[in-house]
Amino acid sequence: MSKTENISPDTPAWEPGRIDVISMGCSKNLVDSERLLRRLQAKGYHTSHDTEVPAGEWVMVNTCGFIGDAKEESINLILELLQAKEEGRIGHVAVMGCLSERYLAELKEEIGEVDRWYGKFDWNAFIEQLPDRTCTPESPKIWERNLTTPQWSAYLKISEGCNRFCAFCAIPIITGRHTSRPIDEILEETARLAQSGVREFNVIAQDLSSYGKDLDGKSHLAELIDRMADIPGVSWIRLHYAYPADFPMDILDVMARRENVCNYLDIALQHISDPVLKNMRRHIDKEGTLRLLDEIRRRVPGIRIRTTLMVGFPGEGEEEFGELLDFVRSQRFDRMGAFAYCEEEGTWGAQHLEDSVPDEIKQRRIDTLMELQEEIALDLNTSLIGQRVKVLIEENDPADPDTPARGRTQWDSPEVDPEIYVSNCRALPGEFIDVEITGAAPFDLEGVALQSNPSDAQENP
Repeated sequence: MSKTENISPDTPAWEPGRIDVISMGCSKNLVDSERLLRRLQAKGYHTSHDTEVPAGEWVMVNTCGFIGDAKEESINLILELLQAKEEGRIGHVAVMGCLSERYLAELKEEIGEVDRWYGKFDWNAFIEQLPDRTCTPESPKIWERNLTTPQWSAYLKISEGCNRFCAFCAIPIITGRHTSRPIDEILEETARLAQSGVREFNVIAQDLSSYGKDLDGKSHLAELIDRMADIPGVSWIRLHYAYPADFPMDILDVMARRENVCNYLDIALQHISDPVLKNMRRHIDKEGTLRLLDEIRRRVPGIRIRTTLMVGFPGEGEEEFGELLDFVRSQRFDRMGAFAYCEEEGTWGAQHLEDSVPDEIKQRRIDTLMELQEEIALDLNTSLIGQRVKVLIEENDPADPDTPARGRTQWDSPEVDPEIYVSNCRALPGEFIDVEITGAAPFDLEGVALQSNPSDAQENP
């Protein structure tokens, strides 16, 4: 459901002391919203996140500015909230995040009715400008936050920014240079979250591969994940958004050795044709990509790889697209997404390359690519039938045995990857259970719970 669909003229007047926060875009944005919510709570405000009917004294929109559709969605939401403000259903509108970081001057001029504007990094000023609603406001640590995810799962952002400057990507323009968080700070946050009941940690960044390099010139990803795995209560650690060039190979040893580091890697490859990779300024070629994939699979047997591919980039003709199809066909990625090139102002590609592939050809290539991936995914999932896997249950009503429980394996990240529907399950959400896989679809699995008591299930993969 759209975040704008339920802003109705019949909604009651706004509530004093209430602040609604609405998050657009990626999980990295979500972490910022969670930190904002914690600081607002510390000042005595009642908060809500992504409520269907905003009714706050303030509504803060954390915008996305990465691609055209996301920008349009953010702007449409702002305009609808301003209409709700005019009708007296909310008090004030504030905006933060990637869109306003990138286009602040233009937005202020074009949407002057917004009460306060912030970028991606200065939103603490919003909190400082609000009056205290408690006599003794708290001072949360910089990383403290109110989770909006299920209580057993959290995203853990370990760095911000990117130094890669790929030809198509506006992230460095928005977020700036890569900046790593200190290891000790991340470990403290992990320990606190684990103490509060979080068992699954999805480690995120714009570029995991560069973690630590800005601190002393070396990657410290392997050290960080190894130390995280030692923290009591940490059952699953899953890695998102690695970069293929200068990939930190020592992380593979940690993945192979530590049971609570999931055999899962999200690494965006974008393409395989050398001319396209060169135009993309990806700092790696076809030979290097194939060599990296072989090494990852050799050193972490059974690993599931998620990747993202782009079609329609300047220089991609039918021959280069055919090469991409052959690459997907031979690699048989466990998880894969695809999107069409969209020229982003300010990027190297927009300045130096002509967006020459027509939109209808881009769409045809996406459809062809995803049809191939659907066949691969069905084949891979079918091969799992009869196997026993550990599943994290996310939704279940033990009192309703006719409705299967819903969960995920260690190979499935929240929201983007397949789910498994489990019959005969008495486990509660947040518990781990052993499951035998009994059925498969391209993007979902079916299974039956094996143990009679979910507390008997180990918490590791």
